[in-house]
Order: sequence, then C-alpha cells, then structure tokens
Amino acid sequence: MIIKNAGIYTKNHRFETGNLVIRDGRILGNDLSEAALPGEEVIDASGLLAVPGLVDIHFHGAKGHDFCDGDTKGLREIAQYEAENGILAVCPATMSLPVEKLDAAMDNAASFRYSQTMRISASSLNRAAGSESTPEAGKPDTAADLVGIHLEGPFLSRKKTGAQDPEHILSADRPLFLRLQARCGGLIKICDIAPEEPGALDFIREMQDKVRISLAHTAADYDTAASAFELGAEQLTHLFNAMPGISHRAPGPIAAALDAGADVELIADGVHIHPAVVRLTFRLFGPDHVILISDSMEATGLPDGEYELGGQKVTVSGRRAVLSSQPSVIAGSVTNLYECMRTAVRECGIPLEQAVRAASENPARAIGIGRDYGTLRPGAFGNLILMREDLTPVSIIKKGQQIWQSSLS
Repeated sequence: MIIKNAGIYTKNHRFETGNLVIRDGRILGNDLSEAALPGEEVIDASGLLAVPGLVDIHFHGAKGHDFCDGDTKGLREIAQYEAENGILAVCPATMSLPVEKLDAAMDNAASFRYSQTMRISASSLNRAAGSESTPEAGKPDTAADLVGIHLEGPFLSRKKTGAQDPEHILSADRPLFLRLQARCGGLIKICDIAPEEPGALDFIREMQDKVRISLAHTAADYDTAASAFELGAEQLTHLFNAMPGISHRAPGPIAAALDAGADVELIADGVHIHPAVVRLTFRLFGPDHVILISDSMEATGLPDGEYELGGQKVTVSGRRAVLSSQPSVIAGSVTNLYECMRTAVRECGIPLEQAVRAASENPARAIGIGRDYGTLRPGAFGNLILMREDLTPVSIIKKGQQIWQSSLS
C-alpha cells in the first residue's frame, strides 16, 4: 500500500505532509521514487491526517463480552470491535475474580494469541512464496492484535475496591502471579499492586524486573507509594480513581508518582475525570507520561441497560456505567479509546498531537512494544487511522490492508 499526501503524525509529535509506503505489513518509508507494485493499492490522502493505530492497555471488554469470560468467540468479537474503532493493539485487564476464572482467561488469551501468530506466519510464508493458495493468505486479520494482559485484579486493597469484588481480592502472591504468567505464555505486561498491603513491597522488589508494576486501588500514603516507586513500580492505574486525592498535608500516591517520573493512566471518557483535571494532568505529568485508557466494559458498543463487570451487576445510562447495587460507584466505562482520545481533544482542550501520543506511542512504550506499534516510523507495522481534521475516521489500515472504511468517505 502507498498512502500519498497525508498529514502524517511523525516521531517529532507533529503532523507533516508526506507519504507512507507499506510493504509486507510494515512501514518501508516515505520514498515514492519506486513505482507502485502490481496490484498495490495507492491512496491519495490529501486533506486527511494519518495517526498510528491506537493501543489500549487497560480495558475489560465490549459488545457484550468480557476478557475474563475466557471465551474464544467473545475475545475475537472484542478484538474485532476494537480494530473497527482504530484500536489495533490491545492489552485487556482482569478483575478480582476466583482464581479458576483467572486461569481460564489466561488459557484463552494464550490460545488466541497463538492463533493470531500462526495466521501472521502463514500469510508471510505465502507472500514470500508468491502463493495465495491457503484460505488465510492475502486476507487481513481484521481483529486487534492481543499484545498483552493487564493484571488489574486481584492484588488490591479492600479499602479502595471501586467495582472490584472484595471477596476475591488477595494479598500480593508471587507464586500465583508466576503461575498465571506461565499459563498465558508470558503475556502479562502489567501487574497492579496496592503497595500498602501485606507483602506488596516485597512483591514489587522481587518482580519489578519481570513485569511492569502499576499502583492501583490503593489507600497508600505518600511515603508508601514513594517506596513502591523506588523499588521499581513505574505506573499509576486510572489516575484519581480508587486512590486518595492530593491534600496539602497528605499528598498521597499522585504526588509520589509525579516525584518519581512515573507514567499515569487517564480515563478521558467525559465521566471519570473533569475536563479541567484532564488538562491539569497533561500539564503536571507532561505529554510523555500520560497514557489514555478506556477502561471499557462489556456494555461498550451496546445500548443502555444492565450488564456485568467482575461478577457484579452494572447499570448503563448514556456514557455512565455504575454498580447497580451502589449507583455512586462508577464501574468502568462504555467508551472506546478512540472516543476517549477525541473527547480529550474536543471536550478537554488537549492538543491533538498530545492526545494521539497518549493513546498510541506512550502505551506501546509502556508495555515494551514501541518498535512495532503506536508509531508510523519505518519498520513498525503499517497500522494507522486516516481521519479528517474534525477527527472523523475515514479509513482504518492494519498491516498495510484496509480493514474498515467510512460509508461517508
């Protein structure tokens, strides 16, 4: 595929008019001196912006399915929905659930990832041989790539449960983590920890070089959180939610994260965080440390009604999802990451260049996939969204093949 005359989001975090040449699924560069190959698609993207395919490292589900259901068909439908909305790499999150349910989710993720890897390998071999003989050859995988797992539950605090089920919250357990990691084939990229809980700091010390540690669902004070960052924690999960706020005498984990230069997740869905606080976060932590996430649950992409998250009933009305038994408790979101990025720009006043970085490059870097995803640099996968300047998507391209096109384009 060759894309001409687009406003390309560059490594300098700004838009520059140029071209993209994508071959064998990866970005070759921007040199148009070579003629298009036979059958190669050429897109004139004049007047359109090209941004990297988005990367969501914290969400639970969509279209009536949850990652923790452990269902192959459901995970496929989740990944399909994400890709159709420009999120081309996903790292879904667990809840605090019975261990056997976590086991099933790990097994299902490993199987799904294996099937995606085999599909890619088969397509590459057929292209190299000049053959299109198999049913999979030449056909794009239209689902988002499963690139990791975010273990949000169960090593949390019962004092800040949010929508997590307190019955299944556990103390940090190194053998359990290692067993789950083995079951999923090493897919766990982020492990959430409440650092004030028994054994948590020891867990961080021992595991920080094996998985990215993020502080979450925590009642920790500043000193405890600071100790966790000193021991190797690098991230704060869904900033401001399920943690103490900032007080001038009790600054808490937020100030500790700022002092440590940690990354912070932010749910810019128009519900979880006030627009002024979204702007404050980008100013405080800087556009290189903010990671936009959706925290979306199974109701995403579906009408209002009653759904489920982590074994608890959730009522959805508009953009707001709450525990049915505790309507004051927000239970995830019903907004996908593309919509969160657009909300950050349109409703919160975040510059587009910063919002794109927070939804693509930063999350990809955080989980160690920045060479392949979240960027339009040469060598990366040819994953991108073509959109109008009003942020209306026109085309979604995965590994150099168009997988979605607006009916209005």
